[in-house]
Amino acid sequence: MSTILAPERALADVGASPPTRIRFGYWLPVFGGWLRNVEDERMEASWNYTKRLAQRSEQIGFDLTLIAELFLNDIKGEDAPALDAWSTAAALAAVTERLELMVAVRPQYHPPAQLAKQAANIDHISNGRLALNVVSAWWADEARRYGVHFDRHDDRYARTAEWLDVVSGAWREARLTHRGNYYTVDELIVEPKPVRRPAPTIYAGGESETAKNLIASKCDAYVMHGDPVERIVPKIDDMRQRRAAAGGTAMEFGVAAYVIVRRTEQEARRELARITNVAEGSPGYHNYQDWLANTQLEQRVSLEDYSVSNRGLRAGLVGTPEQVAERIRQFQEAGVGLLLLQCSPQLEEMERFAEEVMPLV
Repeated sequence: MSTILAPERALADVGASPPTRIRFGYWLPVFGGWLRNVEDERMEASWNYTKRLAQRSEQIGFDLTLIAELFLNDIKGEDAPALDAWSTAAALAAVTERLELMVAVRPQYHPPAQLAKQAANIDHISNGRLALNVVSAWWADEARRYGVHFDRHDDRYARTAEWLDVVSGAWREARLTHRGNYYTVDELIVEPKPVRRPAPTIYAGGESETAKNLIASKCDAYVMHGDPVERIVPKIDDMRQRRAAAGGTAMEFGVAAYVIVRRTEQEARRELARITNVAEGSPGYHNYQDWLANTQLEQRVSLEDYSVSNRGLRAGLVGTPEQVAERIRQFQEAGVGLLLLQCSPQLEEMERFAEEVMPLV
């Protein structure tokens, strides 16, 4: 089995410049959609749909899928079905060939030694296509329901930092002994090591000072909520400076975005109006309040922003194919190497995006 280098680390090893081609990723709809005011988006939370979507996505040119991790459904309501991230990732590893599988993981829910073993195994199933999206959690009520202790904000990041030390050490060292504030392991052995060397890529996002310092020092790529290009540029500059101060190699930068492509701008704006009329009684409204209470954001998020996740509409990928392609080129010039797209219904709109937008970028 061949050894695959993680993208940015491989570049750092040979002293090359980051690739100019932007990579297209998408959120796997493990919650049955992204719209909090539309009950049925024609993409059920099922294995059959996610398998079909993943296999088709790599055929039409997508590079990566992000498999989010929540045990409850924060989009369609707590009682709605939601797929488990890690068992879904393992299954997708066996039925796809090229797609990078970025799986979200919350340290509070996964002991690091066991996760390091499980992730290495899935990396072998996929022949080196596994990546981690480390999330320090935000949903206190979900933790209560699943019997998980919910740390305060900075404590969550302190736990995450130590968790990453154990996972990374397990992937690199023949035997790892670690004694810390949160975790203790003695002579931990994880074999076989991951296929991807030196280790699977670690992505993370966050806007607090604590989060950004952690990511700059311990992660490989910084993934941002949706924002206009003019807000993304200083964020990238800031993270590059933090990375340099931490003595790290070059980072990759990604942006979450919700995309609407239509024949005319007027048609795109009509679709935008349809999906942003979230009311206080909608399934996701209660979770919106919980999310605001347990995160530290750089800017206020309106309920309209929350109509789709991760401020995706602020990226501005709404319009004709030419308008959307031009916007993507601006992100690319700003230093963004990965777009993580949401759309509805996911399969049909990704087909449209691949046919009408990708050739223009």
